Amino acid sequence: DDPEVGAAYGRQLPSREANLLATHARLFNYPGEMRTIRLKDRAELGFRSCFLSNSFAAYRVNDLIAVGGFPTCVILGEDTAVAARMLLNGKAICYRADASVYHSHNYTIAEEFRRYFDTGVFHARSPWLLDSFGGASGEGRRFVVSEIRYLLETAPWLLPEAALRTLMKLAGYRLGRIESILPLLLKRRLSMFRGYWTSTSPKRRSVG
Repeated sequence: DDPEVGAAYGRQLPSREANLLATHARLFNYPGEMRTIRLKDRAELGFRSCFLSNSFAAYRVNDLIAVGGFPTCVILGEDTAVAARMLLNGKAICYRADASVYHSHNYTIAEEFRRYFDTGVFHARSPWLLDSFGGASGEGRRFVVSEIRYLLETAPWLLPEAALRTLMKLAGYRLGRIESILPLLLKRRLSMFRGYWTSTSPKRRSVG
């Protein structure tokens, strides 16, 4: 109903099969409070302000077209790129916690590494995104602190595994950020979305 809103996304709850680490991730990323985010909120939220998930979202078609649609040259994060461009274009993103679905992933440690490698690639190839909204390190620290508190209350024996996962995420992300100096064969092995590297233009960059 709000013409300023270019896209809206709902709450993702942990599925019945979700382990405790996956459960915390959903509770952290999808809280119970609703919010409409505009560009001015980046001063408070930083990179979090352009968070959006294609898994459960709706887009106003005219606003999506106005920012060039979904980018086809990114390894992942096309939803984040669209949200960022909408905000920069004067539109708002709405999080509706009153609309929810069950959706979560029980990633292995290796899968966590690969996904964060791909996230690092996405950020390295989309410098405009970090220039406009800042880095993701602050949000990462908030997640780690929240996860520690959650596990201390529910399952303290999982803290060593959580620490190892955090190290692997960081290692994957850092490698992804320097992917331009890595050989193509290695990038394929490190990546979750390996089909991206079979492209005829593996060095292509997303346009800001």
